[in-house]
Amino acid sequence: MGAGHDHASAADGRPGDSRRRLWIAFSITAAVVAVQAVGAVVTGSLALLTDTAHAIVDASGLLVALIAATLMLRPASSKRTWGFRRIEVIAALGQAALLLAVGVYTAIEGVRRLFEPPEVPAGELLVFGVLGLAANLAAIFVLSSSRGHNFNMRAAFLEVLNDALGSLGVIVAAIVIATTGFLQADAIAGLLIAALIVPRAFILVKETGSVLMEFTPKGLDLDGVRRHILALEHVEDVHDLHASTIATGLPTVTAHVVVRDECFTDGHAAEVLNDVKECVAEHFDVSVLHSTFQIETAHIQDGEPDSVRHR
Repeated sequence: MGAGHDHASAADGRPGDSRRRLWIAFSITAAVVAVQAVGAVVTGSLALLTDTAHAIVDASGLLVALIAATLMLRPASSKRTWGFRRIEVIAALGQAALLLAVGVYTAIEGVRRLFEPPEVPAGELLVFGVLGLAANLAAIFVLSSSRGHNFNMRAAFLEVLNDALGSLGVIVAAIVIATTGFLQADAIAGLLIAALIVPRAFILVKETGSVLMEFTPKGLDLDGVRRHILALEHVEDVHDLHASTIATGLPTVTAHVVVRDECFTDGHAAEVLNDVKECVAEHFDVSVLHSTFQIETAHIQDGEPDSVRHR
């Protein structure tokens, strides 16, 4: 006996449609790439080159996010029971990995340029930095209201935010070079951009990796779930208890719940199932729509492999 899944409810963690916002942000970022690429060639600035590489990653990441947002809206089927919901996690992981690569390259090149700073035209650097910052602020405005919808939108927002900070670093470096002649300011700005990129990207890699590895959702006390279920009337044991996240807003819990044999003849088995579902929904942030519980007797439990019975 188990609790089923319902994909028809609006409360099932279904994703919103963020494609229009992503299209706008992608168009803005693609324009930034074109402008900053020209600026990097003209000025020879590491900070601007790094910011251009970052913008290229942003543009490709936003394109991936747009594709993922489109696929996420496709309905589930008998072959794809969750549809393409997990594509948001894969897309965010890919974007974060690209950001890490850009950050590492920037750090290595920045250290080298600290000792061998090239000539950088401050005026041109300032112009391209301001243009990049203005465009990135526009993209941030477009994405800000939907950044908490899912991993995919969070990664997209994170990319344009970091790129805006990178453009700000370019502007500061240009001002310092123009006023003091300190050429290492460009390398220092590049290193600061890397310092901004790497930690945030690493956190996103860690979080998306946890979802793909099907670790227990953050904030869900699985031992607490077990204690609450065991405290219910007629429940004798709980085993094969698992929890994972399908996608943003879709945590799932599954378990085998052992009751006495007579519960299947006196009607209590159905009551126990309902009590378990209500208990989990009430005390934990898990929808009953995506929780599956198998009610069984000790005899059935004894016939299961040890690897299942003792978890």
